[in-house]
Amino acid sequence: SGLKVIETTLPFNDFYERLKTAIASNRMGIVAEACATCGAKSIGVTIPGNRIVMIYRPDFAVRMLKASEAAGIEAPLRLYLTENPDGTARLRFLLPSHVFSAYGVTDLDAMARDLDAIVARIVTQATAR
Repeated sequence: SGLKVIETTLPFNDFYERLKTAIASNRMGIVAEACATCGAKSIGVTIPGNRIVMIYRPDFAVRMLKASEAAGIEAPLRLYLTENPDGTARLRFLLPSHVFSAYGVTDLDAMARDLDAIVARIVTQATAR
């Protein structure tokens, strides 16, 4: 399916901070964030940590759009971070190669493989002890 699930032993907030650092160190930008925990808190409800971090980079946007304008709907890439009952973090994401493979465009597939490598480095750095 292309879905990757990474279980960590790190507390949710610690992993979130490490994830942001790893994203920056791999020259990716955080385009936006969605925080269900924050939204719930705004209406007086407490839920476990739940955040989507959306990442991308301008040079990849240019490559993507040159290869396939239709693929623009797939950007930014989404990293879904949730808090387990024991307070540790779980990360879910779709491999870029899976996301972009539906378009059947060779240049887009090459770009997606480059993104796969970057996302792998981000995950490795964020989960390293």
